[in-house]
Amino acid sequence: MAAVPFDQLDGQIWFNGEFVDWKDAKIHVLTHGLHYASAVFEGERAYGGRIFKLTEHNQRLHKSAEILGFSVPYSVAELDAATVELLKRQGFSDAYVRPIAWRGSEMMGISAQNNRINVSIAIWQWGSYFNPAEKLKGIRLDIAEYRRPDPKTAPCASKAAGLYMICTISKHAAEAKGYADAMMLDYRGQVAEATGANIFFVKDGVIHTPVPDCFLNGITRQTVIELARRRGYQVVERAIMPEELAGFSECFLTGSAAEVTPVSEIGPYTFKPATISETLMNDYMKEVYPVAAAAE
Repeated sequence: MAAVPFDQLDGQIWFNGEFVDWKDAKIHVLTHGLHYASAVFEGERAYGGRIFKLTEHNQRLHKSAEILGFSVPYSVAELDAATVELLKRQGFSDAYVRPIAWRGSEMMGISAQNNRINVSIAIWQWGSYFNPAEKLKGIRLDIAEYRRPDPKTAPCASKAAGLYMICTISKHAAEAKGYADAMMLDYRGQVAEATGANIFFVKDGVIHTPVPDCFLNGITRQTVIELARRRGYQVVERAIMPEELAGFSECFLTGSAAEVTPVSEIGPYTFKPATISETLMNDYMKEVYPVAAAAE
């Protein structure tokens, strides 16, 4: 049976300060954000009824909007409160959270100085981003054709909708070949990230990860680096060339949707999920489920 389309789910959506029925959360076809990608968003997860690092995500939403030249018309505290209330109304304990802010339909064209800035928050139940069976043994990645752009050509410090166009193209191309996702290089030919998650490698017990200078320094990425250092692991942030992949033993992805997901293959390179990947998977889940962690 086909999944229910997202515009037909049940519940409510927080839309410009009000809770509206899911089916009524609509915008006009001439919305600027649709035509010109003048939109920023976040991806968050609720665990055991608590949204992990909610405030940090809403702070980043504000920062992303500022980079795109507009202001979110609700404070971080207001967004936090609305999200918590929406989670209660939806009746979910574990769920995915998607806030988004975008320019409306008052003006149509490149310039949209007078357009209203709209904001909505939707919450739905969403399981593992990757196939659970694949996740346990490590997912397979293709190497994307498109690259993360030079910071001088795109607002890469913003979680902006337009930056994900090449991610969708790359993920679709990878899935057509039987892969779960794709690893993207940056404009210099260095390893950058997957289409929607940051990437880490392990060699001789040391964790290596690219410097986030042309892609987002993910909130989950920062959390996992902290967890790794708590364990005493050395984490090295540096430029990584694709030919180095042959020398790494483990690889894993991090992201709010991906959580911590081991990788078994990237193009011609193979990895074996082992102690460090498994340890950080478990540590991350303990971190996001504070009640469970406190009970141990």
